[in-house]
Amino acid sequence: MHNPASPSLAAFARGKLAEIDAADLTRRLRPTLRGDGLIVERGGKKLISFSCNDYLGLSRHPQVIAAAIAATETYGAGAGASRFVTGDNPLYGEVEARLARLKGTDGAIVFGSGYLANLGIVPALLGEGDLIVGDELMHACMHGGSRLSRAKILLFRHNDADHCAEILAKERPNHRHTLVMTEGVFSMDGDRAPVKSLVEIAKRHDAWLFTDDAHALGVIGDGKGSAHADGADGQVPLQMGTLSKAVGAYGGYLTADADTLELVRHRARSLIYSTGLPPAALGAANAALALIETDAELVAKPLAKAQLFTSALNLPPAMSAIVPVRLGEPKRALEAAAKLEEAGFMVVAIRPPTVPDGTSRLRVTFSAAHDDADVLRLAETMRKLGLVTP
Repeated sequence: MHNPASPSLAAFARGKLAEIDAADLTRRLRPTLRGDGLIVERGGKKLISFSCNDYLGLSRHPQVIAAAIAATETYGAGAGASRFVTGDNPLYGEVEARLARLKGTDGAIVFGSGYLANLGIVPALLGEGDLIVGDELMHACMHGGSRLSRAKILLFRHNDADHCAEILAKERPNHRHTLVMTEGVFSMDGDRAPVKSLVEIAKRHDAWLFTDDAHALGVIGDGKGSAHADGADGQVPLQMGTLSKAVGAYGGYLTADADTLELVRHRARSLIYSTGLPPAALGAANAALALIETDAELVAKPLAKAQLFTSALNLPPAMSAIVPVRLGEPKRALEAAAKLEEAGFMVVAIRPPTVPDGTSRLRVTFSAAHDDADVLRLAETMRKLGLVTP
């Protein structure tokens, strides 16, 4: 069937797509069968994946799968409407209690995704006349929530706490409320924020520190995330993250004090006006968080695998389960990913606008489920291809 279209719209789309293609920035959705989580099938070929955020392999854990099935059988496939309309599934309370326990906070709120969490939390707390001071490499959804708040936005140099302090010293007196935003573990670089330093700076200027722990929960700080890893337990007032990475399920969350959480429940539009999570996602998250709470050996593995890789290539020790291999231009990153695929590995090329111009890279991620032999084979393959030089 031919779909009707506006000629000017179609022409606009074709022009933009041509520009994207000329810059080697075309993105394709490639059918991929993710079997056991590590071995994927793409184009009839089996590959070992080093591109997944399932850092603990929990999306394939028998207990997590069983909990998802049980939740579906008990509560159905979908939520039906917003949590405020159909009523709160009992599993929300269990998941939120586990998150609060891990983070050492009064409580938690579960959102539909990490992206929805950041789009809702920031405008719920800040507005015109307020100030946001954020790390220049913070995630797109943090930028999105910041813009929706209508607060003034200023960026500090990546992980430069002194620059953050300079901005606050100059700008804080001119604004009603101020939020300092950073990622606990940066999703494209794998490095950690100076959380302890930012805690002290925020306190000094009466600013509220907000950390996005999407890639930290379950991976660093005994699984508790960036505040615990940097010796700042109980000192970060706003900690958000996801249930879709190390937790292996789906959803986002905020942990904070009781009064702040109650305000967010009243004002976060992405919570109030979104359908609740499928019960299967809640059941899976609940079981996965229980494992993160209790299995210290499992939680330690992703970082250990990443550090085995960096050691083998004489790179600086990995700080998280993410190791970037910077190659510069998009074309080179695409060619490198294709060569690794020929060698039996899936390592995705990351290009602008996800990362700054000139920093296209291979983003290598590690799971507790990876065999050490495969990690070392990937390192040796990268060395032979000239992607990493000692």
